[in-house]
Amino acid sequence: MFQISEEQPIFSTVKVGERGQIVIPKETRDLFNIKPGDSLLILANKKNGIIILKADKIKELAKEILKKIDNFENNE
Repeated sequence: MFQISEEQPIFSTVKVGERGQIVIPKETRDLFNIKPGDSLLILANKKNGIIILKADKIKELAKEILKKIDNFENNE
């Protein structure tokens, strides 16, 4: 077993099942507060591989970016 800390990333392996499904390890789900029904965003390209992100975090980031753009344009 490995120690979970906020500063250290978690790396684990998962197996792809017959139907193409993977199971996110419990420690990872707990750390990132991933619950049944949550939406995850998959980013991928052949060169770099696959990244899985919580969709709500991307939505929050997009809102912050749009807010800053709006503030910037209003201050011009």
